[in-house]
Amino acid sequence: MTRIAQWRTSAANDADRVRGDKRLLTLEVALVFCLILLVGFILMITRGFSTGDDAYTAVSAAETASTSTRFPTSTPLPTQMAVKMVTPSPAVAAARMVYLAASPTASNTPVPVPTRFVSPTAGSSAFIDSVVGHSQSLPLSCEASAAVDWAAYFGVQIDELDFQSRLPLSDNPEKGFVGDVEGSWGQIPPSPYGVHAQPVALLLRSYGLPAQAVSHLSWETLQGEINAGHPVIVWVVGHVVRGTPVPYISSGGQRTTVARFEHTVMVIGYTDQTVTILDGERVYSRSKDYFLDSWGVLGKMAILWRP
Repeated sequence: MTRIAQWRTSAANDADRVRGDKRLLTLEVALVFCLILLVGFILMITRGFSTGDDAYTAVSAAETASTSTRFPTSTPLPTQMAVKMVTPSPAVAAARMVYLAASPTASNTPVPVPTRFVSPTAGSSAFIDSVVGHSQSLPLSCEASAAVDWAAYFGVQIDELDFQSRLPLSDNPEKGFVGDVEGSWGQIPPSPYGVHAQPVALLLRSYGLPAQAVSHLSWETLQGEINAGHPVIVWVVGHVVRGTPVPYISSGGQRTTVARFEHTVMVIGYTDQTVTILDGERVYSRSKDYFLDSWGVLGKMAILWRP
């Protein structure tokens, strides 16, 4: 009996050891499995970061390629261009110092007459100095922004928001501002769009400025305006990029041409190969051919100083 009891005790101990070994083995397997999962998770995260970096690089490259195609590199003005100062004509100088107290929000504070510099070889290049621009206040107020900067150059201070609020409203950009000035850029009428030259010129005249809206202006006439020290407001596509004219018929049956990303800037200089643009507060250059293409989409619209 003693031997049987000892055998049973030994068997029980062996069984306990076996169960303990099994539990230990199970624990070891679980730990190995967890370790494999952890390593896999780390590898997956590392690969994700790598893929993200590759994707970012690819997108950046695509954006760079797109930008270089749609927005040509700005050509800086010559830093050592030989120039001579030309005194504005007495009529222009006097007109710049006229302030109509009855005009809406016209300032009574005199503004210094800007100086103008023209290269000695008249006609080949010119640059109007002291034209100051500012960033437009609202998403689609580029016409008002350019108009008040143009007015300021000629000595009349106008508030941009006041000017914008006084533009007539219409679904025809030849008659008034189309859509919500806080709408999204890049649409065409009757969606939020903007306004063409004629309503802007008429409103500028109400402030005492001799503004004239024109279409199909020649390059030679534009050169002559810059030579005379008169910045010119022009209608282009985007930040002076190529675009496509779109035929449009308003609710009143009038036909006109519009363009996506219609934009208004000022021409303040040129050379044989480039045109200098004041776009809000930015000054940059575009090739002459590129400018003529962009300007031509909306029929070479412009506003000129015409006393």
